[in-house]
Amino acid sequence: MKAQLLQTPIVYLKGVGPNRAETLRSELGIATYQDLLNLFPNRYIDKTQYYKIVQLQRSNADVQLIGKIVNIKTVAQKRGSRLIATFVDDTGKMELVWFRGQKWIRENLKLNIPYVIFGKCNWFNGSFSMPHPDMELLSEHEKGLKISMQPIYPSTEKLSNKGITNRVIMKLVQQLFAETNGRFSESLSPNLVGELKLLSKSEAIFHIHFPKNQELLAKARFRLKFEELFYIQMQLISKKLLRKQKIKGFNFDQVGTLFNDFYSNHLPFELTSAQKRVIKEIRADLGSNAQMNRLLQGDVGSGKTIVAVMVMLLAIDNGFQACLMAPTEILAIQHYNGIQELLKNTGVRCSLLTGSVKQSARKPIHEQLESGELQILVGTHAVLEDKVRFKNLGLAIVDEQHRFGVAQRSKLWHKNEIPPHVLVMTATPIPRTLAMSLYGDLDISVIDELPPGRKPIKTVHRYDRNRLKVFGFIRDEIKKGRQIYVVYPLIQESEALDYKDLMDGYESIARDFPLPDYQISIVHGKMKPADKDFEMERFVRGETQIMVATTVIEVGVNVPNASVMIIESAERFGLSQLHQLRGRVGRGADQSFCILMTGHKLSSEAKTRLETMVRTNDGFEIAEVDLKLRGPGDLMGTQQSGILHLKIADLVKDNDILKSARHYAIKILKEDPALQRPENLIIRHTYAQLMKHKTIWNYIS
Repeated sequence: MKAQLLQTPIVYLKGVGPNRAETLRSELGIATYQDLLNLFPNRYIDKTQYYKIVQLQRSNADVQLIGKIVNIKTVAQKRGSRLIATFVDDTGKMELVWFRGQKWIRENLKLNIPYVIFGKCNWFNGSFSMPHPDMELLSEHEKGLKISMQPIYPSTEKLSNKGITNRVIMKLVQQLFAETNGRFSESLSPNLVGELKLLSKSEAIFHIHFPKNQELLAKARFRLKFEELFYIQMQLISKKLLRKQKIKGFNFDQVGTLFNDFYSNHLPFELTSAQKRVIKEIRADLGSNAQMNRLLQGDVGSGKTIVAVMVMLLAIDNGFQACLMAPTEILAIQHYNGIQELLKNTGVRCSLLTGSVKQSARKPIHEQLESGELQILVGTHAVLEDKVRFKNLGLAIVDEQHRFGVAQRSKLWHKNEIPPHVLVMTATPIPRTLAMSLYGDLDISVIDELPPGRKPIKTVHRYDRNRLKVFGFIRDEIKKGRQIYVVYPLIQESEALDYKDLMDGYESIARDFPLPDYQISIVHGKMKPADKDFEMERFVRGETQIMVATTVIEVGVNVPNASVMIIESAERFGLSQLHQLRGRVGRGADQSFCILMTGHKLSSEAKTRLETMVRTNDGFEIAEVDLKLRGPGDLMGTQQSGILHLKIADLVKDNDILKSARHYAIKILKEDPALQRPENLIIRHTYAQLMKHKTIWNYIS
């Protein structure tokens, strides 16, 4: 089957025409034969069984029967009338009922001739009836394409209104099979098909649309899911291999004085074995003559910053500059302060550049960067401005990278003739399946243990009625000299949602914790940045004991003395947000607590989220639950939510198929990077076609 034929505009398929073509394009994105072929059914109605009337159950399931109509009558009712036919087989009788289209049905029904009928049965007054059945003469049914499991395709209201029913789409797919003889070019190598015992491409396409039974449907699904994930992995892995071959990186072959001196004399604590392992992996990249592109995942508080600092020192030891970019000003300032504190006795020059740094202060930063005097620059998007030029940027570190667009990141790479090494850090643990697909072209390192001396945070779920007890607990903690966060989801009351909003909460806390014994800070998104910073600073310095806030504190602020996180209306937060908020406490040596406050009415999903938070502190386990609850699109936030328009595979359910697809893609590309061996020519051809028609899902950052 020629690939060109599948690119034929859908308007030329018999039974479509210009109007239908436009509706199919706007509603389902179907523009070509190929698109229609890839419109896979959502579910199937099993028509493998024929029931007798005597076997019918009151189960509301779809059933199929063979019998004859022996009598038709019209019965008047309050509004209009209904048409009733008596349907019989050799075991009994039942009624078929129509409320619409009676004239046409009456004229076309044939008495005493065998029909196959299909639909849902109702039990009423001691007998079964079937409203508006699907009907086909038995003679036609036996002649037609044997569809034993009827496909149900995705649909929309507009399609139904325009008469493009499921039956119509099914007929169009049948027409497409007729025009192509159901023969489609093989797209996987004979080796793969043989080794994995896969159906051929033509068989898989046929049985995904018109499976003869459940077993063939399962085989067709497996084949098509494997193929989809295999080509995504081929793209990711070939990108990665190409980058390693083509994009030469600076070779950091020195482990010099700065690194060694810092490691021996200035490390504030012993590194965990996970931190040591990650630094080793990064050092291997930096000395390999290829550009590093590594994702560093580590849970909240796992010590990514110290790893970043040590990698920057490696860059400086080799005569290069380093840069760290964070998504918000608060986070950039915190990184800067942390790095300054760690490097205060090393003589390393470090500056901060954010949107609010005044023009007069920027000039010396620009000059020192160009002269190479300035060795480390920490900043926000301000770092990307054209005026910011480095003498020799050797390492770029991006924190919480999913908050930056692709174009913004590429600006950073183009600050040099040779792109710098790139380390991407995230405190949002990404489940393995998602990491393999979203970041399959990056190498991945994971810090999976907390620094010694950190006690796991105790998390409890409390209902609003326990509030007085919770306030008593807060008083006890404040007496011990600790500080408290109270976080709210809303800033102003929303009529639709009966939640305690921030101002209400602030007032009730102020009543229970009055001046002058207690000082309270308040921070929310509608405040001016200067006021926000002032309140934050008071809390950081310990001048206020309670910080009432919206989620503006989700990323960033590090207050080791804060030991209690109270999350109000916790059922309204997503799992990853709850986990990030909990990570704001537990920064010091004291036992820390997270209290999830909710009302009594909780959805089953909210209960699952709260139970997960109480059960585990492991960010990766939480991310897996989150992926199951929300699906992959939502997990990555708005900027990247359109990434996973997979045609048939599902990253949550098809984890094993994904691993297998990745394994084979790596194996084939390692043995034959240019896909030139005879057995790989089919793969090479298919890959080229997918890239040409942009149907390989190019969502990789």
